[in-house]
Amino acid sequence: MRGRLTPWIWLLPAFLFIAVFLVYPVIDTLRISFMNDDSSAYVGLENYQFVFTNSTTQSALLNNVLWLVLFTVLAVGLGLIIAVLTGRVRYEALAKAVIFIPMAISFVAAAVIWRFMYAFKPEGFTQIGLVNAAGTGVGLEPIAWLVEHQLPYIDQLLPIPLHTNNFALIAVGVWMWTGFAMVVLSAGLKGISTEVIEAARVDGASEWQIFWRITIPMLSPTIAVVATTLVIQALKKFDMVWVMTAGNFGTDVVATLMFKEMFNFRDFGRSATLAVILLAAILPVMLITIRRFRRQEET
Repeated sequence: MRGRLTPWIWLLPAFLFIAVFLVYPVIDTLRISFMNDDSSAYVGLENYQFVFTNSTTQSALLNNVLWLVLFTVLAVGLGLIIAVLTGRVRYEALAKAVIFIPMAISFVAAAVIWRFMYAFKPEGFTQIGLVNAAGTGVGLEPIAWLVEHQLPYIDQLLPIPLHTNNFALIAVGVWMWTGFAMVVLSAGLKGISTEVIEAARVDGASEWQIFWRITIPMLSPTIAVVATTLVIQALKKFDMVWVMTAGNFGTDVVATLMFKEMFNFRDFGRSATLAVILLAAILPVMLITIRRFRRQEET
């Protein structure tokens, strides 16, 4: 009997830690999401109705969708292309180290750096931001990249306008996370048997056919892991957006809006509602990832 209880005694501190710092906050946040701004009375689904009908929250949800799609696709795509190309150069290790450097910088520091990169001065003034300096150097007009600037024609097709500053922020995220995708995908490429690729070449397959019909299918589990990681990062993106724009000029995402509702507007009910929505969006991705890991272990 004592031998059976010993493992549970050792696990008890971990269970208590999870219960106090994870389970209880989730349950309490869910409860607060059904209450008013100061948590003094229940309001039912009023907060959820507000989130899905208010233009500001709709804009934040759309921005999160933009991050989810563009950030994930571009980072995975560029990481895969770079992993394939760097594997064929002589100085592979140096090339990968240079591309991976942004991951060694804290997200806040990277955001501060890119604020200077996107710095804007009206036409006629010397541009101190590298992006506008390069643009004006080839005859283009300077653009206030981090200020609301609507995209022509596309706005007419959507109920909520899109702005160039959202794409500028996503570009910074891609710059940072492409190195991570490259390293993981490069490790996956190293695991593909060279005998399979050589056999395909002997059969007359071109490099393009080898890439699409052998490399991609055999690398699909690794691509799924990288994509899952980036999806989670896109859904909970906060620090970079907050440092560069503070969610102003139409760049709010769910996490920044949740922060504002709690600390700026002191509306705990709406803030908790946004937190619950964010958790509900991330939870399926985490469950799918756990299932995939279990299947890999079984095989």
